[in-house]
Amino acid sequence: MRTLDENETTQVFEKIFKFTGNNLKNIVESPSHEGPDPEPGRYCFRLNKNRVYYVGESLVRRATNVGRQNLVSLGTCIGKFTKGGSFHLTIQSLGILAANAKHKVWLKPTSEMSFLYGNHVLKGGLGRITDSINPGDGVVVFSMSDVPLGFGIATKSTQDCRKLDPNGIVVLHQADIGEYLRMEDDL
Repeated sequence: MRTLDENETTQVFEKIFKFTGNNLKNIVESPSHEGPDPEPGRYCFRLNKNRVYYVGESLVRRATNVGRQNLVSLGTCIGKFTKGGSFHLTIQSLGILAANAKHKVWLKPTSEMSFLYGNHVLKGGLGRITDSINPGDGVVVFSMSDVPLGFGIATKSTQDCRKLDPNGIVVLHQADIGEYLRMEDDL
């Protein structure tokens, strides 16, 4: 487990910034209340086997007693670096993204299952949408009862969504909680 170098940190922050905007500061500066330390520590990003973890500093200090080969996971895995060197967010980062999301989309109950099966969000399945979304922005997808379901990339702006026909694609699917549940079944 090691700290991220400058290039890796830039890639991770750019990807998270796409979904959280200026709320990235809340993620980086949030206090960590993990561990027996009476003083709250801070969260940090660590790399282990091409996976990036969001973990409290007190837990990182304790993990130094475990060898790199024996350490499987630590904290929340927020993403991974591919063999090509690009960074991809994983579904485990949904909790962090949902709490700090800048752009949100809420789905009607009838289209939730469609999204969870890996389909894109259509205008007909859109319940609500935040203002000032531009094409290419990262959005977090919620159910109407504010349960985070996944995340994706907006294809249309908020104004364009209002004029779109019901079968037009509004959000491109990237990840959903169904993927996380399928991964647990494979274990």
